[in-house]
Amino acid sequence: MPSSTATALGGDTDQRAARLPIASLLALSLAGFVTILTEALPAGLLPQISAGLGIPEALAGQLVTLYAIGSLVAAIPLVAATQGVRRRPLLLAALAGFVVANTVTTFSSSYVLTMVARFLAGVSAGLLWALLAGYAARMVPEQQKGRAIAIAMVGTPLALSLGVPAGTLLGNLVGWRMCFGIMSLLALLLMVWVRVKVPDFAGQAAGKRLSLGQVFTMPGVRPVLFVVLAFVLAHNILYTYIAPFLATAGLAERTDLVLLVFGVTSLLGIWIIGVLIDRHLRVLTLASTALFGLSALMLGVAGEAPAVVYVAAAVWGLAFGGAATLFQTAIAKTAGKAADVAQSMLVTAWNMAIAGGGIIGGMLLHRLGVAAFPPAMLVLLAATLVVVWVARYGGFPAPRG
Repeated sequence: MPSSTATALGGDTDQRAARLPIASLLALSLAGFVTILTEALPAGLLPQISAGLGIPEALAGQLVTLYAIGSLVAAIPLVAATQGVRRRPLLLAALAGFVVANTVTTFSSSYVLTMVARFLAGVSAGLLWALLAGYAARMVPEQQKGRAIAIAMVGTPLALSLGVPAGTLLGNLVGWRMCFGIMSLLALLLMVWVRVKVPDFAGQAAGKRLSLGQVFTMPGVRPVLFVVLAFVLAHNILYTYIAPFLATAGLAERTDLVLLVFGVTSLLGIWIIGVLIDRHLRVLTLASTALFGLSALMLGVAGEAPAVVYVAAAVWGLAFGGAATLFQTAIAKTAGKAADVAQSMLVTAWNMAIAGGGIIGGMLLHRLGVAAFPPAMLVLLAATLVVVWVARYGGFPAPRG
């Protein structure tokens, strides 16, 4: 074979090797979209759900709470128990959980049965979130892991910024039960997509599995978990109580617009992270934390000015949009072959931060008012910045050389 021909063929081979499996990664992204939308949909449909089940809105709101509890309690034990199971059947089982849970929610007239279905959906979410990043990383070579995880995670900001408002609008048009029925059908169609397009991978052999304690004490894992807990806690203190905070700027009626600004810049953030993450994980994490801190500072200094609030929301979204990708990539690279177990710990830390944001934010609101939010967030983000900076040899490593 002529050398020029061989070179050309070699170049084609390299190009094919560098090509991302977009169809497979988008299937994972849609799985994340289904997970987030299933979790958050009741928040936009509380009046309809309350009337449909004949319960107060406060009880209807517990559909979100029980979902989070399911994820919180199930992620670590479920992933630890299924380390040896092949990955695609496990992913399909998690999606089947959404099909069952959303179907039951669609037809149930019993509050107790609906709550059981929501708990099952949360358990499925805990398993699925623990699988996604590691699954995406296994599809590509080392130098493309971050970008692959970024694509797999893009469903999250899409669900938050576009899916929830669209679901709320659809619920007002066709009813809340139909919304959950559509979610069930979407999960069923996604199962077909996963079965056809997503490659299967073996679970870990018994002799190669690490215990929870061994994974937790791996260098770099604990710094990443702390960063997740502190960063997401700071986010949820504000996000959970955004309406009363915006009331101080006279924007209580414009909460939807502020969150839309947040959602749009979140998409920009995840795009930037996806392009740069494989080369600049550490710098991007430091930059995201600093930007989030800048947003909190703006809100603390001039949170009564509507223009400042919109700018701060844009900066906040830019900082938070790619956070899930940054943290999941960091822990996947740190834990290596134990990535799924480490991811289950990350899922647990994330859900603890969501619950903690509601509890701590509520206490601050009750005792000190919304003015206490920015200082509390700044303390958490300062601690995040310090831990990321110190974790230069594990968790958020500095570039070699």
